[in-house]
Amino acid sequence: MRVAAIDCGTNAVRLLIADVDGDRLTDVVRTMEIVRLGEGVDRTGMLAPAAIERTRLALVGYAAEIERSKAVAVRMCATSASRDASNAQDFRDMVRGVLGIDPEVITGEEEATLSFLGAVKGLSAPGPFLVFDLGGGSTEFVTGTDTVERALSVDIGCVRMTERHLHGDPPTAEELAAAEKDVTAAVDTALAAVDGRAARTLVGLAGTVTTVAALAQDLPEYDSARIHHSEIGRAEVTRVTEELLAMTVEQRLALPVMHPGRADVIGAGALIMRIILERSGHDTVIASEHDILDGIAFGLAALPR
Repeated sequence: MRVAAIDCGTNAVRLLIADVDGDRLTDVVRTMEIVRLGEGVDRTGMLAPAAIERTRLALVGYAAEIERSKAVAVRMCATSASRDASNAQDFRDMVRGVLGIDPEVITGEEEATLSFLGAVKGLSAPGPFLVFDLGGGSTEFVTGTDTVERALSVDIGCVRMTERHLHGDPPTAEELAAAEKDVTAAVDTALAAVDGRAARTLVGLAGTVTTVAALAQDLPEYDSARIHHSEIGRAEVTRVTEELLAMTVEQRLALPVMHPGRADVIGAGALIMRIILERSGHDTVIASEHDILDGIAFGLAALPR
C-alpha cells in the first residue's frame, strides 16, 4: 500500500511517501524543508504569520508530490509548535486549504508512540529501549521493547533552548550554564517518569542526532546509509557538542554535513543530546533515520480499508 506521511514540527516539515507491506517499508519520497514554524512561540505563544506562510509553501510542493505518487492514504501530524500556539486554528485552516485534510495536532505522548514505532522496527539491538526524539520545541522520551510501555514529552528542543538561552554567537559561558540547568532538570524528570535508566539500548531520532552522528564520524558529506543505525559513543557526542558550541553560526554553516536551516540551533540540540546520554547512564547512542514519519506510515497501512 502506498501512503503519505507528513510530520510538521517546530523546525521542519517532512514528507514520507512509502510503500508499506507488513513490517517492510520502502521509501518512494523522503524529503524535508526547514520552515521554523515554531519561531518565537516560546516567547509570544503565537505562530508568526511569516512562519505559517513558509510552511504553506512547503506543503504546496508536498501536495504535488502526493498527487503524482498516487498515494491512497495521507496523514499529517503537527507537533510541538502547533500544540503551544494560541492561533493554531489559523494553521489548521491553512493546511486544510492546501492538502484537503485536517492536520492532527497530536499530544506529546502520541508523538512519542509514533516515533517509537518507527524507530524500533528492523533494529537489531537488545531491548528494552529508551528512544528520544529530539525536536525543535520538545523532546519525547519513550521506553518499551516490542510496544510502548511509558512515554513523556518535555518542552526542551533545539529551537526553544536556543531562543530561551543561547543568544551569543557563540553562546557565552553564562548562557550555556543556564541552558544546561534547564535541560538537566527536564531530562531528569523524563527519565524518572519513563524509567529510562533501566533501558538496555538508547536510540536517538531527528536531525540533531543524525547530524551529530555524521560529525562524530567525520563524514565528508551527509550519508544516510552510514548514519542510520550507527552507534556513537558518549565521548564523541561530548566532543562534537563542545566543538559546535564554540563555533559561530558561520563556522557551523561551513561544515559539509550541516543543513543550512539547522546551523543556528544545532548547538542547543547537541547539548540536549549530550545531557541525555550523561543523565541516562548510557555509554552509546544508536542514531536512527527512521522515526515518527515511519510510525505514521505504518499506522496508515494498518488501518482498515
